Amino acid sequence: MTVSSITTSRVQSAIAAASSKTGIDFSYLLGQAKLESGLQANAKAATSSASGLYQFIERSWLSVVKQHGAEHGLGWAANAITSTNGRLSVSDPATRQAILALRNDPNAASLMAAEHAADNKVALENTLGRTATGTDLYMAHFLGLGGAKKFLGALQSSPGQSAAALFPAAAGANRNVFYASNGQPRSLSDVYGRFAAKLGAGAADSGTGTGTATALAARSFDMGNSTVITGGNESTQDAMAWASAAIGRFKTSATPQQTAANLMRPTPDTARLAYMMLASMGG
Repeated sequence: MTVSSITTSRVQSAIAAASSKTGIDFSYLLGQAKLESGLQANAKAATSSASGLYQFIERSWLSVVKQHGAEHGLGWAANAITSTNGRLSVSDPATRQAILALRNDPNAASLMAAEHAADNKVALENTLGRTATGTDLYMAHFLGLGGAKKFLGALQSSPGQSAAALFPAAAGANRNVFYASNGQPRSLSDVYGRFAAKLGAGAADSGTGTGTATALAARSFDMGNSTVITGGNESTQDAMAWASAAIGRFKTSATPQQTAANLMRPTPDTARLAYMMLASMGG
């Protein structure tokens, strides 16, 4: 296994742990990290202060750490961040840099991204009156919560209007998002659709569910374990089809919590699913 694949495995394991702790779907968090940084924990934006696996800008990072850091062992960081008239600051320069550097820690970044998504999910659903999709959550990460509400509201009423005209500042910093290669401005529906496609499976499911199990099982086949996991002469495709069908059988409960409880019952199927997930994390 190469250094790159080991690093990617550690990043994905950090994302899986954050998903488990917060209830935000693994496939959404993974898709977001791929889209933001290509799963590179030390990625740095050229046009803003964005950094890390989820490309948090400094202001957004300080905000989410202040709100949720203590819940995840980062009380020292949360306590060091003060708010004055809505402006967040850290009095000690060295401490400030240490807090910002956490954006490059896959575990901290994944946890804060998941908490940020959970907060945005509640706020968006209250505004939209429907379940927020992964793409909705990504819009909140990309444009901020207020920008996402504005974008999604306009998308519903006038999907064909120019996204750049509605968000000129964001378009200036992200020209490839808001304009096609021929220079034509993309519509709101075009921008939304492109993000949905890039997020992949996570775009449709943002909440607690069985996406984590499916995604983790799928990852195992990228780590050289397919012979062990599939067994016999079963193909990778057949094994994944079995996993999807097995998970589907557990989704007959009325609530996500009951579905999760079914998945935890000791049966041959759940044992095999657990093995596939552990193998994908190097267990």
